[in-house]
Amino acid sequence: MTRPDQEATAVGGEALQGRYEIIAPISSGAMGAVYRARDRESGSDVAVKRLLDVRHAARFEIEARLLASLSHPRVVKVLDHASDDQGLYIVMELVHGTELGMLMKREGDPGLIVGDAIEYVRHTCEALQYVHGQQIVHRDVKPQNMILGGEGVVLVDFGVARALGSEEDQGTIAVGTPRYMAPEVFAGGTVSAASDIFSLAATLWTLIIGSPPRYGDTLKLEKIAPGLSPELKAALVGGLEMLPEQRISSASAFAEAIGVPITADRGQSLAQSLGRGTTRRRVMEAIVRTAAGMFEAAACSIALTDPGSGELIYEAAWGAGAAEVVGMRLSPGVGLAGSVVSTGEGVFVPECRTDPRFARQVAAGTGYVPYTMVVAPLVREGKTIGVLSVLDRRDGGPYLREDLTKVGLFADLAVVALDLDTFPLSSAGGRTLLG
Repeated sequence: MTRPDQEATAVGGEALQGRYEIIAPISSGAMGAVYRARDRESGSDVAVKRLLDVRHAARFEIEARLLASLSHPRVVKVLDHASDDQGLYIVMELVHGTELGMLMKREGDPGLIVGDAIEYVRHTCEALQYVHGQQIVHRDVKPQNMILGGEGVVLVDFGVARALGSEEDQGTIAVGTPRYMAPEVFAGGTVSAASDIFSLAATLWTLIIGSPPRYGDTLKLEKIAPGLSPELKAALVGGLEMLPEQRISSASAFAEAIGVPITADRGQSLAQSLGRGTTRRRVMEAIVRTAAGMFEAAACSIALTDPGSGELIYEAAWGAGAAEVVGMRLSPGVGLAGSVVSTGEGVFVPECRTDPRFARQVAAGTGYVPYTMVVAPLVREGKTIGVLSVLDRRDGGPYLREDLTKVGLFADLAVVALDLDTFPLSSAGGRTLLG
């Protein structure tokens, strides 16, 4: 592993994109290093994470773009991303405070006061409840990625590099921290929200006991920590279940189990829609959010045809660029979506940027140019009334014909959920992009 001082020599004095000037190393690990840098445009300090594996740049960009859409006071803000011949970089706000691993070394005896540890984990539950609700998994929850500042704990350093350097998502076995990593991740299985719950429980164990658990330690919990309340012991055991389906099911459930339930979600949803009635808005946002989760997409949208003008109006979107997409209007026949409406046939596009039907100018106008996508028609009583678009597989791979079949089935279900007889499309509102 490269030492921080060696990493600083490699990049010290550089200005990424001519903007972010590297000042000093903050930390270093097997997957990369984090630096303090100065943003020359704003004059503020930021944190820059450099990933050492430069392969799969598209996958990195897709994930970084999605993380940049997150907005919650308990979650570090991703500001930018960049790449050069030496690495891939993600730029984050610099969170001022003390990471809990350092706090434990400084004040632990060997662990922290139980009440303090529970409060710090409650803050992290708030972060994870929001993150998981946006179809995102942190992948590396541990004390070192929890920074205690003036407003409480902020969760930092998402595992963006989860699969960089591997051809399959099985590469997740290399990402994470031993003894905080869920068994299914360690074995190369699927990473999910349940994996974060295991890491969260391991973090609470560490903060209280002073060292992270080993697999099977829950069987000896009474001997290891005899003074804990029965409720707290049950929460630790439930969060550290070896099988994900038997684990405590969510961050909010874990918070309740440790006696500090969380209620309000102060984060901004990645699902956006036009404000045309509360029920209709919720249905639209649920459709795009669920589709994104099912098809491992970085973005998803629904556009409906305006009966008056024939234009496509983007009614709802989820993910990166959602705010810019919602309300957009496309002239008839423009782009892949227009083509699907015209023909009534869905399309899968492994490489958007080389497809002649792809309206690159329109996409650039939203600030989101996808790599790959599937567009399925929304058909009601034999008539195409809009499209469901699924953009960018988050593993960086292309969408293929089998994906079109599945997205098409989901689109049929979406039409039923929309119940357009109840929620007729209005031609008012939106903005026009003629392409």
